[in-house]
Amino acid sequence: MNVGIKRVYDEPVISDGYRVLVDRLWPRGVKKELLLLDEWCKDVAPSSDLRTWFGHDPAKFEEFSDLYEAELERSHAPGQLLERARAHDTLTLLYAAKDPKVNHALVLQRHLKSLQ
Repeated sequence: MNVGIKRVYDEPVISDGYRVLVDRLWPRGVKKELLLLDEWCKDVAPSSDLRTWFGHDPAKFEEFSDLYEAELERSHAPGQLLERARAHDTLTLLYAAKDPKVNHALVLQRHLKSLQ
């Protein structure tokens, strides 16, 4: 299965496959009834404490990645997400962060690929 990432504000396309919001908080300015997604999986998002500490600071991204990876390793949620998405060719992780190079979805994407 292909595991992709995409900002929640980008237009959905059929090739997105199984669309999952992977943020702990609902994205600002997005109406729940208008967001096309298959599920909102808060369980794979970074813990509230880790997310608050990180604050999307690029200088902290490497350490954040290691800490978040450790959280993912201790959780059954990533494997369960893959299982739910198994019937699809593509799993698209939706995130709200502004920076496409500094966000938790990149870490989660790498982790999910390692589980396949």
